[in-house]
Amino acid sequence: MKILLIGEYSNVHATLAEGLRAIGHQVTVVSNGDFWKNYPRDIDVSRTAGKLGGIRLMSKLYALLPRLRGYDVVQLINPMFFELKAERMFFFYNYLRKHNKKVFLGAYGMDYYWVHECIERKPLRYSDFNFGDKLRSDEAAIREHRDWLGTAKERLNKRIAKDCDGIITGLYEYQVCYEPNFPDKTRFIPFPVKIPENSPATEGHDKLNLFIGISKERSAYKGTDIMQKAAETIAAKYPQLVALKVANGIPFAQYERMLDSSDAILDQLYSYTPAMNALLAMSKGIVVVGGGEPENYEILGEKELRPIVNVAPDYDSVYRELEQLVLHPERIPELKRQSIVYIRKHHDYIKVAKEYEAFYNEKSQKA
Repeated sequence: MKILLIGEYSNVHATLAEGLRAIGHQVTVVSNGDFWKNYPRDIDVSRTAGKLGGIRLMSKLYALLPRLRGYDVVQLINPMFFELKAERMFFFYNYLRKHNKKVFLGAYGMDYYWVHECIERKPLRYSDFNFGDKLRSDEAAIREHRDWLGTAKERLNKRIAKDCDGIITGLYEYQVCYEPNFPDKTRFIPFPVKIPENSPATEGHDKLNLFIGISKERSAYKGTDIMQKAAETIAAKYPQLVALKVANGIPFAQYERMLDSSDAILDQLYSYTPAMNALLAMSKGIVVVGGGEPENYEILGEKELRPIVNVAPDYDSVYRELEQLVLHPERIPELKRQSIVYIRKHHDYIKVAKEYEAFYNEKSQKA
């Protein structure tokens, strides 16, 4: 198949492209590299700052149009697949729909259905937008409400979701938001991860090397601020036993180098499941402290492995679980070993690419 992947989130499309190429498909990735993370792509559509940057991007995209047609499959990372206002995106979606065979929507992150379902139906015990029946009222959450509800973004998301041939969810959380609305076209497929060529080490170190990545604009929204505070308290309490590294807004290549020597990573307090950064860490034999709820294992059909140190969405839980890792270092090698097996079993990029291929073929056979 000839496949066009548009947009990027945390290396999902770049990794998927590698897997799809490995099984014989012709794949083009068009993206902005996920902003400062600078992930690989075949055609760069990043936007420079200011109004002039928008004009330049529009001109570049219009010039690209002839190269965005004639594909068997087009997959969009998100309804907002280019860095443009939602009002301008309808034209590009309609063009892609008209000039290609099948279009798929990725449900991998922030969009209307994620915001709306977590606020209205509340299918999750906790999320980026709710704790039980109580809605989050911090500025970051309110900003996303304003951005996606009752706006052109909502109209765009609804248009694409209703019109496209299939919707692929990357996490349990997004599956429970999309599947009730689009049961006939929604499919959960785990995120793809490329396993390191060198066998990761599973032994621990003299100190517990903790790692946390910070995105300043989303720190409070993702609970990273709480996780960082708990980690700093643990490191101060056990200075001979703990070392903490913090990566703050750095490109992916530098982030990965900092990650490599770690024993454990703290990631996404309000998540049920590990996302791409955590999965990458697990592939390297690094223990994830974050989302590992029972639903995560259930959707994968995993009945034995439990490599993720699951935490409740609060400071005390993170502090308690980190202290248990410090005081019981004998747990580390087994958690590391299980992390590697878990990724190989559920997230290997070739295995995942074959699942995408099967879904593409299934929808392509339907009129």
